[in-house]
Amino acid sequence: MPFLRSLLLLLALASPAFSQIGSRDAATAQNALRAFGLYLDSVAKSGGQPDFTKPPAADLLRHIFDVAAFNALPRAAASDMVWLPDWGAAVDLSYRRIILYGRRLNEPSDLLMRRNMSKYQDQCAVAMSFMIRLQARQATALTSLEDQLPPEERRPAALQQNRSDSAQTITGAITAITQGMKPDNARLIAAALRDTRDVWAGYIMLDDRSRIAKLIADTPAADREAQNNLAVFAGALAAAK
Repeated sequence: MPFLRSLLLLLALASPAFSQIGSRDAATAQNALRAFGLYLDSVAKSGGQPDFTKPPAADLLRHIFDVAAFNALPRAAASDMVWLPDWGAAVDLSYRRIILYGRRLNEPSDLLMRRNMSKYQDQCAVAMSFMIRLQARQATALTSLEDQLPPEERRPAALQQNRSDSAQTITGAITAITQGMKPDNARLIAAALRDTRDVWAGYIMLDDRSRIAKLIADTPAADREAQNNLAVFAGALAAAK
């Protein structure tokens, strides 16, 4: 959509320093994703198993899930939509490469994902936690952008789909927490949900909010700290109007 692209460019130019920071981080994540893919392909061809705890994989994942760089960003703004989807794509694709690694022809993906999520649980937890925080920022930026568009340029169906996709991400993360995840990993993800609760309370659709709150109540986490954070998150969803 030409008008939307023009508006995004103007928004980026309006805050060049902040846009450059985000664009730089997103580009770094994209480059790391490409290198990570080459690493996994090389390991697979050799018949070996990836080691995500050592270089080069550990360093590449650190660039993709760069918490320090993310936390250093200014407040979310509409201009983030110039670069934020690129970073989000790097996060999503690297996570998929992990959970689908080693897939054989005709092998059910569900079985493979469960096996890899158990085998590489630490990396999956970091990815889920980062994804929740990044998607919360994107929800804020996207809402701000939609508000700045003229009515004829707005896409309510696309915004609703994004809300639904976010709810799926959150549901998957909560399910992972409550299915035997190690305490440290459960706390990491639950803390991300707690910290972003105000965004999700105002963004996720009512039916999804109710469903997620019920999921938390019906399947509590084994770790008390994680469950307390989930309860805080569920409380914010329930209180939203």
